[in-house]
Amino acid sequence: MLSPAVQAQVALFEERIQYYRSQGLKIFASSSFQSHSIPMLHLISQVDKSIPVVFLNTGFHFPETLVYRDQIAELLGLALLNVKSPVSKLAQRDSDGRFLYATDPDHCCYLNKTLPMEEVLLEYNVWINGVRRDQSSVRKGFALESPGPHNTLRFHPMLDWDSRMIWEYSRFYELPQHPLEALGYFSVGCAPCTRCVTDAQDGRGGRWAGMKKTECGLHTELGG
Repeated sequence: MLSPAVQAQVALFEERIQYYRSQGLKIFASSSFQSHSIPMLHLISQVDKSIPVVFLNTGFHFPETLVYRDQIAELLGLALLNVKSPVSKLAQRDSDGRFLYATDPDHCCYLNKTLPMEEVLLEYNVWINGVRRDQSSVRKGFALESPGPHNTLRFHPMLDWDSRMIWEYSRFYELPQHPLEALGYFSVGCAPCTRCVTDAQDGRGGRWAGMKKTECGLHTELGG
């Protein structure tokens, strides 16, 4: 049986989805399809499988992430939507021909994540995403619900989950882990900007390693 703390979070998720539906709101979720993303995706599959799950396909993901995405989508019966940047990869190079992730990672994230997500937000009322307070100083101050761009509402159902709760839920439902996690990739983003780490407590330490950057922009430029 799940612990009371996890059961309370599950009940909260069910209640909010039922409320949004009762108000006639259009809902979608986004996911990067990492191990810690899977409890939220499993909850969606249990409560309302019709909710579209957006995956921002930057074109720079690890092959393992794409295989894992498809595995989870099939396992849970998710309504997966693969969304890409409207800007071609040819136009995502600097004057020396280098991809922007090497010279201007903030703009690379904008083109491949923020820009395509803005187009999605125009079509919906509620955006479900899996940010957690314990992931970064930026996310620590988030609320369960907050205004988003284009008159949307951001819903953060995983906000008060921690790694132990995620482990408990995943173990209870026998949910598979991202294959790179066993190799030390505890937070998996785009391949050029992700490194394995030795300290599992610093889950996002391998993201943009060596750069003064901790967020891609989805949860800063698009509200929170």
